[in-house]
Amino acid sequence: MRTRTFGAGTLLLAAVLVYALTLRGPVVALAPVVDDVARGLGVGPESVGLLTGVPVLCFALAAPLASLLLAQAGIERAVGISLVGVLAGTVLRSVGGFETAVAATAIIGVSITVGNVAVPVLIGRDFPRTSGMATGLYTAALNLGSVLTTLLTAPLASVVGWRWALATWGSVAVVALVLWRRAVAGRPSEPVRLVGAARPGDGHDERPVWRRPVLWCLVGMFSGQAFSYYAVTTWLPTILADLGGMTVAGAGGAASLFQLAGMVGGVGVPLLVARRLSLRAVFAGLSVLWLSLPAGLLVAPELWPLWALLAGVAQGGNFTVVFTLVVHHSRDQVDSRRMSAVVQGVGYSAAAAGPSLLGAVHTATDGWTVPLVVVLGALTVMTVSGFAAASLPLRRRRGA
Repeated sequence: MRTRTFGAGTLLLAAVLVYALTLRGPVVALAPVVDDVARGLGVGPESVGLLTGVPVLCFALAAPLASLLLAQAGIERAVGISLVGVLAGTVLRSVGGFETAVAATAIIGVSITVGNVAVPVLIGRDFPRTSGMATGLYTAALNLGSVLTTLLTAPLASVVGWRWALATWGSVAVVALVLWRRAVAGRPSEPVRLVGAARPGDGHDERPVWRRPVLWCLVGMFSGQAFSYYAVTTWLPTILADLGGMTVAGAGGAASLFQLAGMVGGVGVPLLVARRLSLRAVFAGLSVLWLSLPAGLLVAPELWPLWALLAGVAQGGNFTVVFTLVVHHSRDQVDSRRMSAVVQGVGYSAAAAGPSLLGAVHTATDGWTVPLVVVLGALTVMTVSGFAAASLPLRRRRGA
C-alpha cells in the first residue's frame, strides 16, 4: 500500500472522478442526436446503431488487453494512454464519414475499457481503507457523466450541429488528463504484475482466480446487473411510451430519473456500510429495489416514476457493491487486475446482448410482458450470485 498525504490523496481522487466522467459520457452522448448523426453520415438507424453497440462490445472483448496493459505499463501510464485514446476517438468520430466514426468509436471503447479495469485496481491500491466510499464516488461520477451528456448534447447540437456537440465532450478528457498528470507527477508507473504480488507460503490462496468460487459469483452478479442495466437503459423510453401512453420524447426525459437516481445509490452504499450495515444486507435491499422495476411495470405501469427511481438507486448502488467486493476479495493488485478483467469481460458480454435480446423478444411477442420477465430472470441471477459473493469471507489484502 502506498502512503500519501491528505492533499495528494484528494488530488488523486479528484483526478479519478473527472476521469470517470469520460468513461460513459462519450458513449451516451450519441443517443440524444442519433437521428441527426444518421442523416449526417447518410446511413440508416440500424447502421448508426453500431456506434452505440461497439463500445459495449469493446468493454467485453478488450478487457483482457486492458489487463495486459496494466500488467506491462502500470496504472499511471495506462490511464494516461486511456485518456489520450478517449480524446482522439471523440474528435475523430466528429470529423469523418461513417467508417471513420465506427473506427473512432472502437478507439473510444477500447480506451474506456482500460479505465474500467484500472480504476478498481487503483482504488484497492491507493484507497484501501476507504475503498467503499471511493468506489461509490466513482460510480456517482460515471452516472453524472451519462446525465450531463444526455441532457446537454441535443441543446448543443441545435446550436452548433451534432459534430461539434459530440466533439465538445473531448474537453472533459483534456481536463482529466491535466489533472491526472498533476496527480501522478513524479510517481513511477510500476507494472501491476510486479507490485504487491503475493508469494508462495505467505498464507494466501495460490489458486488461479478462475478456480475460486467467489470469482464466478461476482461474474454472475455483474452479468445480471450489466445485462439489465443496458437493456433497461435502451428500452425504458419505448416501454414507457407503449405502456404509459407517453410521447417518445417525454418518455426519454422521464427515463433520465433512472440515471439520476444512480448517483444517489453509488454514494449511498458506503454511507450505509459506515453505519455498520453489512454489504450483504445492503445488497439484499438493493436487489429488492432493482426487482421492483420490471415487476412494477408488469403490475402497475402507471407508477413508473416510483419504479424508475427505486431501480435507479439500485443500479448505481449495486455497481458500487460489485467492485467493492472485487477489491475486498482480491489479495493484492495482481489479483484485483485479473478478477476485474474476468468479471467485466464476461459481464459486458452479457450487457452487449441485453438490448438486442430484449428487442428480439419484444418483436417476437409483440408486447413487453415477456421482455420484462427476461429482465426479472437476469436480476434473479444477479441476486442469487451477489448474495453468495457477499456471504463469502473477505480476504486480507497484502500490505493493507
